[in-house]
Amino acid sequence: MQTNNPFLDEFSKLTTAAMGLAQAATEEAKVAMRAQLDRVVAEFDLVRRDEFEALQQEVIALRAEIARMTSKPAKSARSKQEAG
Repeated sequence: MQTNNPFLDEFSKLTTAAMGLAQAATEEAKVAMRAQLDRVVAEFDLVRRDEFEALQQEVIALRAEIARMTSKPAKSARSKQEAG
């Protein structure tokens, strides 16, 4: 049995509209918060993870090269002392 009650019909429409409005407001708040967070991150001049990892690999390679270069003169000096 179905009734045709205009009050319930209007209440249903109003509830549906309110839910749509709440959902739109939620999306709008998400967009605003993301924009604000992007601005804050830009002000802090933070580095991205991929840039950090690339620089970290360069530093590791340079440290290895420095260690190799500093060990060469010591080996060269020892070989000269042994020969002389």
